[in-house]
Amino acid sequence: MKTVLITGCSSGYGVETARHFHDRGWSVIATMRSPRNDVLPISDRIRILPLDVAEPDSISAAVEKAGQIDVLVNNAGIGMAGAFEATSMAMVRRVFETNTFGAMAMVQAVIPQMRARRSGVIVNVTSSATLAPMPLTAVYTASKQAIEGFTGSLALELGAFNIRARLVEPGYGPTTRFAENTGIKVSDLIPEAYAAFAGPVFEAYASPSQMTSEQDVAEVVLLAANDSASRLRYPAGPDAVALASAS
Repeated sequence: MKTVLITGCSSGYGVETARHFHDRGWSVIATMRSPRNDVLPISDRIRILPLDVAEPDSISAAVEKAGQIDVLVNNAGIGMAGAFEATSMAMVRRVFETNTFGAMAMVQAVIPQMRARRSGVIVNVTSSATLAPMPLTAVYTASKQAIEGFTGSLALELGAFNIRARLVEPGYGPTTRFAENTGIKVSDLIPEAYAAFAGPVFEAYASPSQMTSEQDVAEVVLLAANDSASRLRYPAGPDAVALASAS
């Protein structure tokens, strides 16, 4: 039985991915900043551990308690939408601390055990925003683009140890909440000068022509974890697939 550790399992893609792996016979370590026992099935193949990817001590404690990790899924992240002009550098750093540096720190924490076994898979969840520019998401997109480049290089670096690094790129769906976990309202990041431009943009975001479901993402993460091919990118959801085909 293989073990997967998934970050950001309190809701959205993370909790659905944890359920999906569990239902297919995996041992699941579901991590979240504030552990909850009401989001996942009660099972001897599910362990819930506290983990804040922005805190080095929290990462070390979780990885130590986890034991052998066959697959790491870096799903934890925060979103943010707004005009870059109105975004403080403190907020920029906060987004990168979780989306970029947190994912990197998790990877660094699990590499030694995977390298020693000469086996393992690292799945970094990014966004379809990396496939085509989206207005008013400059900081969020930059944090995810950094992981795209990081993972591409990492795949080459770790391939010598039989460790595979993959990217899952979810499209826009009902759980894509750009302001979630930031503690700041989107409206606070839209100066009056941007209001006329931002209105139609957010209307389009609210009613996309195609949607990515949580199940779409969970299925593609499992595919990326199991696939032995030398493939790097896995778009998830019909909109992400369309964008990837057009790029």
